Amino acid sequence: MKTRRIGRTELEVTEVSLGGAALGGLYRACPREQAMEALEAAWDSGIRYFDVAPWYGLGLAERRFGDFLRDKPEKEWVLSTKVGRLLRPVPTGTVPDYSYVNPLSFDADYDYSYDGIMRSVEFSYARLGLNRIDILYVHDLGGYTHGAAKNAIHQKQFLDTGIKALEELKSSGAIKAFGLGVNEVPVCLDVMHNADIDCILMAGRYTLLDRSAVGELLPLCRKKGTSLVVGGVFNSGILATGPVPGSHFDYMPATDDILAKVADMEKIAAKYGVPLAAPALQFALQDPIVSSVLIGTAKASSLTRNMALFEPALPDSIFPEFDPLTLVAPPLGEDAVRV
Repeated sequence: MKTRRIGRTELEVTEVSLGGAALGGLYRACPREQAMEALEAAWDSGIRYFDVAPWYGLGLAERRFGDFLRDKPEKEWVLSTKVGRLLRPVPTGTVPDYSYVNPLSFDADYDYSYDGIMRSVEFSYARLGLNRIDILYVHDLGGYTHGAAKNAIHQKQFLDTGIKALEELKSSGAIKAFGLGVNEVPVCLDVMHNADIDCILMAGRYTLLDRSAVGELLPLCRKKGTSLVVGGVFNSGILATGPVPGSHFDYMPATDDILAKVADMEKIAAKYGVPLAAPALQFALQDPIVSSVLIGTAKASSLTRNMALFEPALPDSIFPEFDPLTLVAPPLGEDAVRV
């Protein structure tokens, strides 16, 4: 599989990568054997960039990724994990419902400070059982998760002290790159105007349907040499399932307007003889600022099916046809959109 560079670093990642939320039991149980089969299918398909986080299954996904990668050739894979949440043990059966099924017995506290980030990295090494982390993403900073008031506190904490931890880790060689792992554009602009970062893992805001990143973020990334890793390319599922009853967009049931747009998108894809999921997967890689498209699944069969949709490459002419049907996320407002 082809690789692309992360920012201005020497680190290269495969154009397709695997995310770990589903392997941590997001929305449905993922037994260990099933998780290992999905990881092996990703490896067999040529994927060598793997992304995980303490949040995914409250430590469960990190354990699984570490167990898998430990037996793989060390120089062949790239691993990213995240900082911003510190896990603490809680009594069995008292884990809050964060939509993870059968998570480990931990809860999470937000901490974007220097000490919090350094502690988070140490804890991740222990859960992974690995001696290397290549990329660190600051997880879920921004109003989308915290609301405006709380995020002002978290963002100040990060810019005052947390960024120094990441800079030290990179300058020491402990990591090769760092950036943000978020679901929104505004916090990226805020941070990039105050600090230099190598990359952004952006979920759901640079997709075939949602072009929120196009107006300001992509030009700023090009100017500063910051790469995008694009996740959430199906926008919570609707670009994979189509406008079927119960389909979701941006973590919520799709509105009539979204259903209509996606129905028209399906017609364009059908004209080219492909399912809508194919252009949804291939869209972001049309821009060289994108280093990788991150796919997430807990099933080997789904992984194999999605990988097949990257080949053959679709003609350039298909993508402009979707442009009139795209949208931009509305302003965040003062309250958290997702908690």
